[in-house]
Amino acid sequence: MSEYLITFSVFLLVIAGMAIGYIIQRKTISGSCGGLGSVGIEKECDCPEPCDARQKREARAAKAAEWKKNQII
Repeated sequence: MSEYLITFSVFLLVIAGMAIGYIIQRKTISGSCGGLGSVGIEKECDCPEPCDARQKREARAAKAAEWKKNQII
């Protein structure tokens, strides 16, 4: 029974350490391989053009960037 308690305590310590590390650094968890970009894949799907929702998001982002660029202040 003590083995289970020790193992459970170790898991709790690891999870608490990860939580504290996240709170302090505010970094997202990422892999070490670099993701799909390292393989040469720009996006998750291999469609020739993005879906309508993505086109709308990109258009909104471009419009917001244009507004920021032309901002007087």
